[in-house]
Amino acid sequence: MPLSPAITDLEELKDHPALALLLAWNAAAVESAKYDRDEITIYVERSSIRDACVLLRDNRKCPFNFLADVTCVDWHPSEPRFEVIYHLLSIPQKERVRLKVRLEGSSPVIETVTSVWPAANFFEREVFDLFGVRFTGHPYLRRLLMPEDWEGNPMRKDYPVEGYR
Repeated sequence: MPLSPAITDLEELKDHPALALLLAWNAAAVESAKYDRDEITIYVERSSIRDACVLLRDNRKCPFNFLADVTCVDWHPSEPRFEVIYHLLSIPQKERVRLKVRLEGSSPVIETVTSVWPAANFFEREVFDLFGVRFTGHPYLRRLLMPEDWEGNPMRKDYPVEGYR
């Protein structure tokens, strides 16, 4: 069975619970959205990510009360270079949403969401360690997987295959 094409028109998607809530709260914070393969992805403006997460977590109708993952993608050499991705789940409603934030390669900095979901601590440390994205306000932002004296961030696409010598 062929896949139906992705929907990217905000007008068509505005009835989705998470997107409707974010648009009602601050339409300028939503850069775009995409509905594909029964999952919605919402692109959120960088300065609004923490507030958007609080809003989605505390929503009475559809609380996204579980942070499943925080990860990153490096689109080098394109700009914006990085996308930080938050996978959220509403356990009571069995609904998923993916929030994405685009970051420039010259300043990959974003606010931490550890005050919203304490589980973000290790996810954000992993992204910091492997991609070099800094999370302002993080309680303990240091390397998680690589040794403290390691040079560079090995998941960046411009990182040498055999490491720095």
